[in-house]
Amino acid sequence: MTPLRIGLIGFERVNGLDLAGPAEAFASAVRDNGKGKFERCYEVVLIGLTRRPFTAESGLVFQPGTAIAAAPKLDTLIVPGGAGLRVPETNRRVAAWIAQRAKTTRRVASVCTGIYGFAAAGLLDGREVTTHWRFVSDVARRFPALKMKPNALFVKTGRFYTSAGVTAGIDLALALIEEDFGWKVALAAAREMVVYLKRSGGQEQYSEPLQFQTNSGDRFADLVTWMTNNPTSAMSVEILARRASLSPRQFFRRFKEQFGTSPAMFVETLRLNEARRRLTAGEPSIDNVAESVGFQGRDSFRRAFTRRFRVTPSKFRRNFALPRAHPAKKKNNRK
Repeated sequence: MTPLRIGLIGFERVNGLDLAGPAEAFASAVRDNGKGKFERCYEVVLIGLTRRPFTAESGLVFQPGTAIAAAPKLDTLIVPGGAGLRVPETNRRVAAWIAQRAKTTRRVASVCTGIYGFAAAGLLDGREVTTHWRFVSDVARRFPALKMKPNALFVKTGRFYTSAGVTAGIDLALALIEEDFGWKVALAAAREMVVYLKRSGGQEQYSEPLQFQTNSGDRFADLVTWMTNNPTSAMSVEILARRASLSPRQFFRRFKEQFGTSPAMFVETLRLNEARRRLTAGEPSIDNVAESVGFQGRDSFRRAFTRRFRVTPSKFRRNFALPRAHPAKKKNNRK
């Protein structure tokens, strides 16, 4: 098969991970060619404004393979973010090139603040979009025709995609791989990159533990770490309150005020997300998964999982788990 060509545009003061993260995800996607060999699904091309090397915000130096004036035909164009894209001259050149190339490109996507160049091309007017949470207000002010979804990981509107900050670009790349080659190839790429969990676009930019850690005061600072590392431990309001040195009533009220959910719902979400990760990894026993994340039985786990994800644990595992590797058989070397 002919690999699909992915073009990533680079410029001075690009965000290095916005560029390298999706590039590595696409480079990790391989599939069986039917002859027992694996072939790359994508050809990744780094496109500069010129052929000269450019330096990321972090100091990393990138050498483009080609310049915008000589760029080949692309299947998908990825626009990374970075402070450099908010420089007027750079923004103008990138936006003009995106507008031109979008006419002959199947998909165009931005990562993080790459939306500054993408939106300036006029292609996102009237469409739902997202970006890094810290730049939501500024993007909405500069481009009032956009319909901002401020907390989405990534948003698809037709053949255009926008994503949130940094690692959300990897989530988006995996979603594009799944669109092209199916979930097995996408999950294999995720495992190759040791991504903790392939997240969908409908999920929020903040995971529950990150929300907890970001919003919590000193009294709650270590609690989420303990909860995450001890999913089988009892986590009643009384137990959590004692660990936070609060009365149960104070703990419940302050928790609900800060996070907009009850401690019980937070604990259930924490356990179900860990269960989903273990099912994706190919854990063969539903009972073992239920017990390992703190549920008291298979039935209660199945009900909670189905209510939250609208699919049973066994069906989720059939659809999304990679096959477990079988150990090679030892040869019987008889003399």
